[in-house]
Amino acid sequence: MVNRIISTPPAKAAAAATGGAAVQRVNVDDSGDGQRLDNFLLRLLKGVPKTHVYRVIRSGEVRVNSGRASADTRLAAGDEVRVPPVRVAQRAGEAATVPAREFALLFEDEHLIAIDKPAGVAVHGGSGVSFGVIEQLRRARPQARYLELVHRLDKQTSGVLLLAKKRSALTALQQQFRARDTDKTYAALVIGAWPAAKKVIDVALHKFEAADGQRRVRAVAADDAGARRSITLVKVARRFERYTLLEVTIKTGRTHQIRVHLAHEGHAIVGDDRYGDFELNRQLARGEGLAGVRLARMFLHAGRLAFDHPASGERMQLRSPLPAECVRLLGVLGEPH
Repeated sequence: MVNRIISTPPAKAAAAATGGAAVQRVNVDDSGDGQRLDNFLLRLLKGVPKTHVYRVIRSGEVRVNSGRASADTRLAAGDEVRVPPVRVAQRAGEAATVPAREFALLFEDEHLIAIDKPAGVAVHGGSGVSFGVIEQLRRARPQARYLELVHRLDKQTSGVLLLAKKRSALTALQQQFRARDTDKTYAALVIGAWPAAKKVIDVALHKFEAADGQRRVRAVAADDAGARRSITLVKVARRFERYTLLEVTIKTGRTHQIRVHLAHEGHAIVGDDRYGDFELNRQLARGEGLAGVRLARMFLHAGRLAFDHPASGERMQLRSPLPAECVRLLGVLGEPH
C-alpha cells in the first residue's frame, strides 16, 4: 500500500492552531524529507511559541506514524505527523523582539554559512530560550529564502557552526553527520591530570528529562534501556598543575557527549554548569586565585570541523581560534608540564 503524499500549508496549520482546533494529521512531502521533527513543527506552526512546541513533543502528544517521537527524530517523505490542537500565544510585535545579528564568518557561499559561534548564545530558541543564532540570523537576513541549522552546539560551547542556505545542502551535510563522515575536534580544559593512557571513551549514554524539565544525560551500561553507544577520542594537548587541556574528537554526536564522558572519567570540564565542579566554577567566575582573570563560561570550544562541500565534494577544513577569554585563562595557569 502506498500512502499519498500531501502537505498541509503552514498558514492553514497556523490558523487551525487557534480556538480549540481539532488534531491535525500532516503527511510529510519531499521538502520535509530528512528534517528534524522540531524544525518541521516550528515551520508548520507559525505563531506558536517555541516552548509550547517542545512541550507537546516531550509530552508525547506529537506522533510520527502513530509512534512517540523526540525533537531530533528525522522525518521521511510520506511520514504522517499527528499534531495536537495548539494555540497561538504570540503577542503582536513579538517577532520584532528578536534582534538582528550577524556572527563572525568563517566561510560562506551560495550553499552554506559557517560562523564562529560565541559562548552564551543558544543555536535556536526553545526550552526557556526566546531566540538563538538561527532566529537572529534570519532576522538579519530577511532576503534569505532558506536558512537552517545543520547541527547543534551547546549554548556555552563556542566555535564552528554550520548553516545551510539550500535544502539540498542541508540534506547532504546532515547525511555526512549521520554517516560520521565529518571530523569534529574540540578544545576542552578539564580539572586534574588526565591519564595519558586514556585515549578512547566508549561509554553508552542515556538522555532523560530531569524534574526541573531540563535535559540531562548520564553514562549507563551498554545494555541499559535507552542506552546509545557513544565514542569520544581524547588527546592531551597541554598539562598544567591542576588542569589538563585536551584535544577531543567525537565519533558519535550525542547530546552533551563530551561533557558527560569527561565528567564520567572524573575530569569535568572547567565551567560546566551541569556536570562540573560548581564551587570551582564560582571561584573562576570571580577570578579568585588567578591574578583576577575570570572565566564565566564552559571551557569547551569547537575548534575544527572537516566535511565534504555539499556541491563540489571538496574536503573543507574550517577552524575557529580559541576565544580570548580562554587564552587569558591558560596564560595564568602556570607553565605547561
